[in-house]
Amino acid sequence: MNLLLAPMATLSHQALRNVIYNFGGCDEYYTEMIQAGTLLAGGPFERYYLFTKPEPQKLVWQLCGGKAPALACATELVCNTGGIGVDINMGCCAPDIVRAGSGIAWMLKPLKETEAMLCDVKDVIQKTGGNHRFSVKIRLGDENFTDKYFFSFIDMLSATGVEQITLHPRTKKEKYRQPPRYEYVKKLCHYVQAKGYKIDIILNGAVSDIATYKKAISEAPLIKGIMIGRAAVQKPWIFAQLKGLLTEKIDLLQTALDFIEQLEKYQPPEFYKTRLQRFFTYYSDNVQFSHHLRNQLLNNPTIEGCKQKLHEYFDQCPHERFL
Repeated sequence: MNLLLAPMATLSHQALRNVIYNFGGCDEYYTEMIQAGTLLAGGPFERYYLFTKPEPQKLVWQLCGGKAPALACATELVCNTGGIGVDINMGCCAPDIVRAGSGIAWMLKPLKETEAMLCDVKDVIQKTGGNHRFSVKIRLGDENFTDKYFFSFIDMLSATGVEQITLHPRTKKEKYRQPPRYEYVKKLCHYVQAKGYKIDIILNGAVSDIATYKKAISEAPLIKGIMIGRAAVQKPWIFAQLKGLLTEKIDLLQTALDFIEQLEKYQPPEFYKTRLQRFFTYYSDNVQFSHHLRNQLLNNPTIEGCKQKLHEYFDQCPHERFL
């Protein structure tokens, strides 16, 4: 079973990838969601989105944007940079993303418009050598979605040459508190198999430990992989754990310090605050007094501030340092 790092804004950058790699890595690393138009504008920070390490041979570029020409041009740029695949985000439900015609908005536009965009992207991939896999990440659709429309959307994806679909089986407005609808992942697997489509299906949603991993596989046994997001931030060792390769205790303090060190190396100072806050929002859940530690770290979102608060916490709670 392939295990994939999900594309998460402000999180799936090289610093986090390096920490995951130090625990044994995963099968594929999706980049954080890259805005096609901003990337093409060539701003001062765009180069940080194009880092390919620690394993370029496992890197998948995830692009988002509301304009087909920008997505096609950005595809050419990233294909010429490296990696193994290009993924179009058609599932993000953040209001600003949707208003820009991006993310899940592509599932809500006229089918022909979305099909034309995907054909343009596929053409670019082929023109750059055709060595990059073409994939998409989707949800079920809007709240009033129907099976008929959902599977007609899948037919369109197949017709445009999509080779892999990651399904987050929730609707546009369904939040993480609600369980994902794994039955739709199972339905999708059976559908592409019955149609003879050469499309791999990846499950995304609610896998956070061995028990939920086994549950996901039992609910949708035909999937080719599982994508993990927030749990991989909280536990960068989760991929090794699920593969049965974790043999040593986890040093929570050192892991957090390693992340900070990688952040300093591979992200600009202007990004430190948001990246630190996002990481420690999830990482703090590893300790008993997570609310206290989280508040301390989020209220001190500087390199030295976070180091100090981490040392203070584990000095006071040394029994929590090792898992």
